[in-house]
Amino acid sequence: MHFFQTRILLGVLLLAGGLLGSRSAQALPRNYWNTNYDSLRRTLPQQPTDTARLRTLVQLLDITELSDAQRREQALPLLDELLALNQQLPLLDARPHRHLRTGLGLWMQGGADEQALKELHRAIVLFDQAHHPVPKLLIDLAPLYNRMHQSAARLTYFRRQLAYYRLHDYRENAAACYLVLGGSYRHLGDFNQAISCFLHAADLFQHFDRRLYANELMVAGNTYAEWGNHTKAVYYLQKAGRLLRHYQFKGLQEVYILNALSRLYRQLEQPAQALRYAELAVQAARHDSTNRPTYTAYALLLKGAALLQQGQPAQAYPLLRRSQQLADSLHMDISGRPGEFMLDEAWARYYVVRQQYGQAEVHWRTALQKATVSQLNMLRPRLLQELIRFYDAHQQPEQAQQYTRVYLALTDSLVRTQGRFSVAQYEGERLEQAQNTQIANLRQAQLVQTLRLRQRNLLLGVAVGALLLLVGLGAVLYRQLRRNRRTLAQLRATQQQLVAAEKWAFVGEVSAGIAHELQNPLHFMKRFADVSTTMLEQMKQQNQYSHAPAGLEHDIMAGLKQNLQEISQHGTRASSIIRDMLAHSRAGTGPRHPTDLNTLVAEQAYLAYQGLQAQDSAAQVSLTLDLAPELPLLELAPQDMGRALLNLLTNAFYAVQQRAQTAELGYQPQVLVRTQQLGRTVEISIRDNGLGINEEVQQQVFQPFFTTKPAGEGTGLGLSLSHDIIEKGHGGLLQVKSQPGEFTEFVVMLKA
Repeated sequence: MHFFQTRILLGVLLLAGGLLGSRSAQALPRNYWNTNYDSLRRTLPQQPTDTARLRTLVQLLDITELSDAQRREQALPLLDELLALNQQLPLLDARPHRHLRTGLGLWMQGGADEQALKELHRAIVLFDQAHHPVPKLLIDLAPLYNRMHQSAARLTYFRRQLAYYRLHDYRENAAACYLVLGGSYRHLGDFNQAISCFLHAADLFQHFDRRLYANELMVAGNTYAEWGNHTKAVYYLQKAGRLLRHYQFKGLQEVYILNALSRLYRQLEQPAQALRYAELAVQAARHDSTNRPTYTAYALLLKGAALLQQGQPAQAYPLLRRSQQLADSLHMDISGRPGEFMLDEAWARYYVVRQQYGQAEVHWRTALQKATVSQLNMLRPRLLQELIRFYDAHQQPEQAQQYTRVYLALTDSLVRTQGRFSVAQYEGERLEQAQNTQIANLRQAQLVQTLRLRQRNLLLGVAVGALLLLVGLGAVLYRQLRRNRRTLAQLRATQQQLVAAEKWAFVGEVSAGIAHELQNPLHFMKRFADVSTTMLEQMKQQNQYSHAPAGLEHDIMAGLKQNLQEISQHGTRASSIIRDMLAHSRAGTGPRHPTDLNTLVAEQAYLAYQGLQAQDSAAQVSLTLDLAPELPLLELAPQDMGRALLNLLTNAFYAVQQRAQTAELGYQPQVLVRTQQLGRTVEISIRDNGLGINEEVQQQVFQPFFTTKPAGEGTGLGLSLSHDIIEKGHGGLLQVKSQPGEFTEFVVMLKA
């Protein structure tokens, strides 16, 4: 197994979004990962509320060392309690914790590593979706991959995870991936890539976990020692040692760095220093209550190896034997948490010193076999070299050649494997720069997507708000509609009453007008009838007296004839008034059909002119027709429109005749009739140069019974009748323009 097992391998991460408020990776307190497990465990029963107890359970599980079987066993009831407590509250999304509980249970059973790994993968995915850091759970996956001998799958998984965490700036998880990848490259024997990953991890751990920060410095120093750079090895190991003393780290960290220093000084051919650090490792192991047997086995092995290097096999033997007893009872593998456990190599060296070469050969070959099974390729070349030297020194060329061939094949394989990862420094910088650029672009795209999502959510909220507002308005409008319906019913009833009243008012107004207009002719008819009756009475009396003047009867008969003519004229006028009123009520109701407007205008103009000549044969009026050619046919009621135009023309001739009677010098009566098309409108203009109309009269000319003619000459219904025919009957427009003493112009506008 790989060295990263030497770290504190914690299994549960933070609460998924929502435990007493969302806690992102950046929101965690800096000392969250540095909390002491035993101290926190003692505070758990003292928590006053379920909420506080749940919070403590989460943090306690976060810092539990799950790579240790004893701690895994302790974590299971803690997880059960957390899930049960959260089911009562609940305060968090428990799905990732349930998958974690299932994965740990399968891990504890043994023989179900593949299913356990799947459950832990699923837990990590759910924690990632909740934006919670999972560095120590990620580290916990490494020993499980090792136990399944899936080093290639481990390398692929953590590369993919590292790319994801770098993209989303999850620094805690990225640090864990660098840690595991460093161990993978070290297993491959690629010390360059391994040290780069360890130092990347150290830089990230420095900001949130000082224990893992010190661990990565130790691993980097130890790897430098294996690579042969002892100066760098001493630098990083001493730096890590200062951190251990400053923070008073005990247990695994203390044991590991002492073991690393002992091995380093043994490589430097300084057995006294190696023995000193081995003795310190023995003392540190005695003070560790949890892992004392394991750490003691490592320390005794290092102490025995240092004594063998000093040439003291007798003193080394009891130490190696005690280490072997502990290893057998604990079933220790060649790779453990404090590093590689090379007990068979120490026994081989011991038997070489004692010249028991058969026993030495067995232990050399056993050490090589264990390294091969565990896929620790960084150990195999050194062990093969030791076997080749051993067989060469004992004159066994066949065995030496056999292992030489294995060594060369392994070396070629390692070179090919490392060649896939080894690049020039400049190429590496270019690759990293390209990756950083790609990550920056992806982050920018992610920000844009987040902004769009936020805008979409905002629009959705606005839409929902608008929908709710519309629903509210709909309810208000429905109530208002019902109220309006009641009001409308009331208004309709009132309207019917008003229409009836208006009808009666109009009837009254018309009746008053008719009565006023008919009063004069009826008055004259009564007067002439009374005069005629008187004249007849006088004629009767005269017949009784023969002395009546001669010719008087003839005069009376002539007067009666004149009176009867006056009565006939006023009767005709009354009939005309009634006829105009009836025409007024039927304005615009005649049938319509396409009509040539110019022909209709010309006919009415000549008819009006002939009427003028019939009344006054001496009248001299200039009639001018300016008719636009190619006018379209209009949908008109010809009789109604002709009546309206005739009224307008008759008024024009009357106006110029009245001005001519004023004996104005140089006056020439003129009437101009013009037709023209203006867009989709046809315009008829009737202009005279008569007396004109002042502005006050212009406001009343279209009112029924309004007239400026002397009594007995007009009914006041002509212009009103024309107005109704044009505007109400044909949807047109009738306007008047006038300048007193200059002209009067009536303009008719009809839709083409």
